Amino acid sequence: MSQKTVEAAVAPDPHAPEEEPERQDPPGEDPGWLSQVPYFLVLATMAAGIVVVAAAYFKRGPALIAGALLLGAVFRAFLPPERVGMLAVRRRWIDVTTLVTLAVLLIVLAWVAPQL
Repeated sequence: MSQKTVEAAVAPDPHAPEEEPERQDPPGEDPGWLSQVPYFLVLATMAAGIVVVAAAYFKRGPALIAGALLLGAVFRAFLPPERVGMLAVRRRWIDVTTLVTLAVLLIVLAWVAPQL
């Protein structure tokens, strides 16, 4: 093999598309999954409330679920849009109003429900 043949084989093809470098987050930016942490906190608290209801505590369970909804309302009201994740469904005021209304209704339900 001649030197020219070897150089031609290892030289990059000028017509080949360039490979894109691996995309990494800039140093000051948080990873994408971190914006879902508030959603998972609300979801975990709501799941705990459902478990409490399943254990036949019909006053404590809805109160815990209402607390999860209020936590979601607080996250939605005070976190910036980049950090709120899947809690952002509609406009901020609609989300907060809906979550607070549902929480108040569940608190009333827990208060009015008879103890079994």
